[in-house]
Amino acid sequence: MREAIVSVFSDHVCQLGEGPSYDPATDTLYWFDIVNGQLLEKPLSGGAVKIHELGQMASAIAIIDDKRQLIATETGLHVRDVATGKMTLHTAIEADNPVTRSNDSRVHPCGAFWVGTMGKGEEKAAGSIYWFFRGELRRLYSDITVSNSICFSEDGTIACYTDTSTGLLMRVACDPATGLPVGEPKIFVDHRKAKGYIDGSVLDRDGVLWNACWGGSVVEAYGPDGKLIRSVAMPVTQPSCPAFVGRNADRLVVTSAWSGKDEKQRLLDPQAGMTFLLDIPVNGRFEPRVLIA
Repeated sequence: MREAIVSVFSDHVCQLGEGPSYDPATDTLYWFDIVNGQLLEKPLSGGAVKIHELGQMASAIAIIDDKRQLIATETGLHVRDVATGKMTLHTAIEADNPVTRSNDSRVHPCGAFWVGTMGKGEEKAAGSIYWFFRGELRRLYSDITVSNSICFSEDGTIACYTDTSTGLLMRVACDPATGLPVGEPKIFVDHRKAKGYIDGSVLDRDGVLWNACWGGSVVEAYGPDGKLIRSVAMPVTQPSCPAFVGRNADRLVVTSAWSGKDEKQRLLDPQAGMTFLLDIPVNGRFEPRVLIA
């Protein structure tokens, strides 16, 4: 097995780096500093980081078409004009609840968007996971403390997610035509006795789930049977979310965070909040476009 080479993709330090998403049409990675309300943008080929001030907490981005993006924020789903940066509220989600914000979210192969929320202070059971498709919004799961690890199989028949506070990564059958869950979720990975916490995940074409282990300083890969098959050491304590990148989606980018660390802890974790490139052979795939109408 080839050793993973981990390098810094961006040395811009995020307090809470999250939600990386790669646009293959422009060879651009987008990600967020959630608590500071910033959308970050950088070409995979290199160059300066562009910082877009959103004016509110935001955590996830999906492509609508070449001119528009859909962004999950603390007030709901906003359409963003790529050329001007203008944000227009499309569908409110918990906009009247100042306690919560958006968190981990991802597009199902059919174009549906699963959107997670959570308390800004990780208030117990304050969050939910929603399904959004062609303008319709439904709550799928409630009483979620920290929504994370939302990802789907390539054929759309499997969805995974977690409430990080439980230590359990769940898997549920999915309708490939709608992205709606079918039946009851089952435990896929029991992480309760392991170091760190289950954070963001992606599923590759082989059914391998790649998870950023918050507090564990690793990215972990689980086979289709839920067994750990690989662990990649990271130079930070709190990796937060991976994304497939590159023309062949054959590499990983991983965000990280310094959130929750005091000054002494940050000195011991000097790269916390940076974003990393993992040169590791992965059979990845690109994010689908989201359908808003």
